[in-house]
Amino acid sequence: MRILVVNVNTTQSITDAIGEQAAAAALPGTEIVPLTPAFGAESVEGNYESYLAAVAVMETVLAHPEPFDAVIQAGYGEHGREGLQELLDVPVVDITEAAASTAQFLGRRYSVVTTLDRTVPLIEERLEVAGLRARCASVRASGLAVLDLEQDEAAAVDAIAEQAALAVTEDRAEVICLGCGGMAGLAERVVKRTGVPVVDGVSAAVTIAESLVRLGLSTSKVRTYAPPRPKQIANWPPRVR
Repeated sequence: MRILVVNVNTTQSITDAIGEQAAAAALPGTEIVPLTPAFGAESVEGNYESYLAAVAVMETVLAHPEPFDAVIQAGYGEHGREGLQELLDVPVVDITEAAASTAQFLGRRYSVVTTLDRTVPLIEERLEVAGLRARCASVRASGLAVLDLEQDEAAAVDAIAEQAALAVTEDRAEVICLGCGGMAGLAERVVKRTGVPVVDGVSAAVTIAESLVRLGLSTSKVRTYAPPRPKQIANWPPRVR
């Protein structure tokens, strides 16, 4: 089984960390292929960057030369998962939805701890669209930028664990979801600080993708995710700058 794990930003070191976390979660015999988009922002922390990432991820997957059995979109929030589902005949799993759906097996309510406060509404909207908002106790910001996660890992764990603990004590969350692909690998340390299950979206997505492939299941094509109708795409790729 081969699974593409696509970073939504262009920072190679984040792709590498996501790939390592995915490989650690995968079953023997599952090949993890980490991909970095050919264009886009170095980190995705707002609407413009998110929409740009959606196009970049779709183009990166379509350009991949080898066959694959599933795709994981490794960005928290809105990055065009639905577009990939239209384009592909294999399962597509988004880490936002993978983490939240997994959390609901582990406790009555869950909270997400993410990076900057400006990303909170994007995650809330994504959970709403996915039908996963009802059991979300809160989405909390650690105050860290995505690229800060790599600069001082100990400080990152402190900031994330602080908000996770507040989610448990103040928001009554029983499970924590790490709300950024760049937080891959931090779950165990946050568990030790909070005493509750902590779900890493990359690991959860790998397990879900493997299960879908093993069950022989993929996206329904009868309506919402039917393939795009054949038509001319003008001036693509764009040259606006």
